[in-house]
Amino acid sequence: MKVFKNFKDYSSQKPLALSLGMFDGVHLGHKSIIDELIKVGTKNNLETAILTFWPHPRFVFNPNEDLKLLNTVDEKQVLIERYNIDHLFLKEFDEEFRNLTGEEFVRQILIDKLNVKYLIIGYDHSFGKNKSGNFELLQKLSKELDFDVEQMEAINIHENNISSTKVRNALLTGNIKDANEMLGYAYSVSGTVVHGKKIGRTIGYPTANIDTESIKLLPKKGAYIVETEVKGQQYKGMLSIGTNPTVNGEKLTVEVYILDFDGDIYDEKITVRFRDFLHDEIKFEGLEKLIERLDEDKRLTQEFQF
Repeated sequence: MKVFKNFKDYSSQKPLALSLGMFDGVHLGHKSIIDELIKVGTKNNLETAILTFWPHPRFVFNPNEDLKLLNTVDEKQVLIERYNIDHLFLKEFDEEFRNLTGEEFVRQILIDKLNVKYLIIGYDHSFGKNKSGNFELLQKLSKELDFDVEQMEAINIHENNISSTKVRNALLTGNIKDANEMLGYAYSVSGTVVHGKKIGRTIGYPTANIDTESIKLLPKKGAYIVETEVKGQQYKGMLSIGTNPTVNGEKLTVEVYILDFDGDIYDEKITVRFRDFLHDEIKFEGLEKLIERLDEDKRLTQEFQF
């Protein structure tokens, strides 16, 4: 897969089958679009491409909104690359781009620069200044500009449409299994291991403190069963998101106790994949009660089948 951050760097004589959107999470709804894109590309001898944006347009239009995303830009690229798409356009959502009307975007970008011959959009997608671009506009322009357009239906799980917003809401309420079912994979968070207060090691549960990217959505405060990847190896883990109220903590931390592991991993990048929710954050009466709960969490984690 070739990645472009500037349309000027792209040149190809071969026309494209393309889909555009944020693809935050690259969930099963997005997968249905990508599957159709590959099918159409193969049938019509077109190269396949996805056009997405960075930063998220909501950061530009609502700079004070505390929006957290399911993927960093690097994670999104890795997830899309799994599908063997030919080209990925990571377009900066800058002032010039945000002022293009829907029709200008189709004419100047999709047709003139990218030579799109088949366009696929999601069931609720709009684009262009003031959301002036939609499926109706695309249908109208397709006849004049000689391209095909297809709007995908929503993908449902348990009679609910899958969307990035619904995945975020599931994570923020601790519904890890629902979130993972909509994603089609285990939600993950990555970061560098940094020094913490080292209280865990004094009670037999040394934890790795993970410095995560500020833009990345963290599930609700609480304890989780996770799969932890360290230097390419997988381990079961118990992860805590919270402020450590039992020891009067104030700063939000992400800490993982890695089962059957003993090693110095400071400054290492690790990844945790969320498998199940254990319980909400609890303020215990003392360390003895905390240890009892950790022992129970460890038992549940050991018994959990990945």
